[in-house]
Amino acid sequence: MGIGTCHIKYLQLLTIIGLMLPALLGNAKTWHVNQQKDGKSIKKTLAQTAAYDTVVVHAGLYQEGNIVIDKPLFFIGNGNPILDGQKKFEILSIKSSNVTINGFTIKNSGYGTLDDPGGIKVYDANHVTISNNILDDNFFGIYIQYGKHCIIKNNKITAYGVEEQQIGNGIHCWKSDSLQIIGNNITGHRDGIYFEFVTGSIIWRNIAYNNIRYGLHFMFSNSDAYISNVFRGNGAGVAVMFTKDVKMFNNWFENNWGDAAYGLLLKEISDSYIFNNRFSANTTGIYMEGTNRIVVEKNSFKENGWGMKIQASCMDNKVTQNNFLGNTFDVSTNGTVVLNEFIQNYWDKYKGYDLDKNNIGDVPYHPLSLFSVIVEMNAPVMLLFRSFFISMLEESEKIIPSLTPENFIDNQPLMRAIKL
Repeated sequence: MGIGTCHIKYLQLLTIIGLMLPALLGNAKTWHVNQQKDGKSIKKTLAQTAAYDTVVVHAGLYQEGNIVIDKPLFFIGNGNPILDGQKKFEILSIKSSNVTINGFTIKNSGYGTLDDPGGIKVYDANHVTISNNILDDNFFGIYIQYGKHCIIKNNKITAYGVEEQQIGNGIHCWKSDSLQIIGNNITGHRDGIYFEFVTGSIIWRNIAYNNIRYGLHFMFSNSDAYISNVFRGNGAGVAVMFTKDVKMFNNWFENNWGDAAYGLLLKEISDSYIFNNRFSANTTGIYMEGTNRIVVEKNSFKENGWGMKIQASCMDNKVTQNNFLGNTFDVSTNGTVVLNEFIQNYWDKYKGYDLDKNNIGDVPYHPLSLFSVIVEMNAPVMLLFRSFFISMLEESEKIIPSLTPENFIDNQPLMRAIKL
């Protein structure tokens, strides 16, 4: 059968499904569960439903252990009903495609490191939508494994973890594809959002704050994008590891402080684009290790300990048209060979001149200070920061710039900050 014939038959099948779906939904029933009024049980009601029915659960406290949804359903909360796992059970287990969960408070799941129980867990299902829920004090908030085309939107996900070994992730996604994680508020977990082996997905307009380890953690997850998120006050903002083709646009990385805290940690990633992000008041704005062919463009690095740490294992990266403002160190490295480019960035420490008034400094700028190199090799030396000895060292650099790597240089530094 030719490709054209297959395509026509595929379109015919979609047309038949489109014609049948209204008839199927036309036979769907709406069921009501109101424990306070009539004592009905969610589990007993679910057992009576058919595919594509709607179950409306009215306000009240429901303690029914593990609730399993194993057929396509609209599962809707009216008046914010509470599903309470009593610290014993996984609360909602989704084992069917085409399920919608909306409008519940889901709290007090069981805890366990072997089966990873959570507030809502999706098992090998597609087209699941989880929206407008409150998830409170669960081991994992929302967990998706082997899911495709699922949407997690506008949920408030809160836990109270103190040590990362004792709590799961807010939104945990594993071996999944084409997910949309949109507009969620996540705090108090190990990682706010965790992706492992997740492809073709988007993380948009979420706020992840005060999580123990990372606001967002990527592992082996290619061809994804995270856009317009806020990562504030986490152990570290975002970690992207062993990954390629990731787009990181318009995010805020703020107040991620600590000995090993970064706004953005990049480890063994390649062919990605970091554009128009704000790195403010982090120990390190961006830390790069084993990172290749990354474009870092039009970002703001403001009042960080280090703007960027680019390790010697990084190559073919392009850092262009960024603003470096009020950082203790703008850039540092642990090597002497530099295989990356710095092009037309604004450096507030630049003291050059612009005789032809084209907004490009006439004198190249060396953003790597000798003291930052020494600190990279021997951290306790930081105690000498702002001492007379270090002031002398900085003056020596200006006279003998060969003390730092010759090709760690911006040949066209900007005279004015870029409007971002």
